[in-house]
Amino acid sequence: MQIVRGKLDRPWRVTIYGCEGLGKSTLASNTPAPIFIGAEDGTSQLDVARLEEPRLWEDVLKCVEELHSDHEFKTVVLDTLDWAEPLVHDWVCRNVPGEKGKKCSNIEDYGYGKGYIHAGSVWHGFLKRLDVLRSKKGMNVMLVAHSHVKNFKNPEGDDYDRFEMKLRQASAGLIKEWSDAVLFANYETLTLEQDGRKKGIADGSRVVYTERRASWDAKNRYGMPPKLPLDWSEIEASMKRDHSADAAVTVAAIMAAAEVLPEDLRRKVADGMKRAGGDPTKLAQLLNWIGTKGQK
Repeated sequence: MQIVRGKLDRPWRVTIYGCEGLGKSTLASNTPAPIFIGAEDGTSQLDVARLEEPRLWEDVLKCVEELHSDHEFKTVVLDTLDWAEPLVHDWVCRNVPGEKGKKCSNIEDYGYGKGYIHAGSVWHGFLKRLDVLRSKKGMNVMLVAHSHVKNFKNPEGDDYDRFEMKLRQASAGLIKEWSDAVLFANYETLTLEQDGRKKGIADGSRVVYTERRASWDAKNRYGMPPKLPLDWSEIEASMKRDHSADAAVTVAAIMAAAEVLPEDLRRKVADGMKRAGGDPTKLAQLLNWIGTKGQK
């Protein structure tokens, strides 16, 4: 039996999403030796390498296959996922018959969400192709998407609006699960109290959030801090950094912050620390939770 221990240094899989004009494509252009797949007008103002703009989903797959040849590129960027999704739906309609072999002209024609299930299978196959590219050519993968605001059906309380990837929910869920990091890009918002009411004011700073919150989806497998500047050098450094040393600092901050909390919340903090162990990400989440309680 061959056993491998420790961290594995593998090409990364990052998905970044946010509203238009934030600089997501610019961020992707600063990744190691990138080459873009997508609509040319999305990167027309950037001096980047691009494969010929795909018109059909088959063209997207061909672009991925072309990257198995010899080249100098180290990162493949799909810009954007929501640009590619209609191509996926079109492929399904052209290649997957509906009931009784009937040809479907629209993804909705399959009925009962079946068309989106077929689309999910196409996305799954695409992600497997990207993984082959990672293993065979050592290429990193960055997927870019726009965001939109959707109402979240909260099973534990009132519903609320949140930012999500501008994709069908099932497809977005598949991509989030596959990614090593899902980063939500947005403007930094400061809270200002005026006339007894709190208002959110964007100060112009652009940031990425690396952990899920009620207002957005995000995650990472690197122990990154909850928020970073929208700057690839900062993000990459955080991905490569050994965050184990951060745990001791975070624990000290948790202990100090918990001192002003009521006894019942201090007990919850103690339980949270036991569950977190030495995981920097979980400890950072606990510290953030304490901060929300301290503001009340």
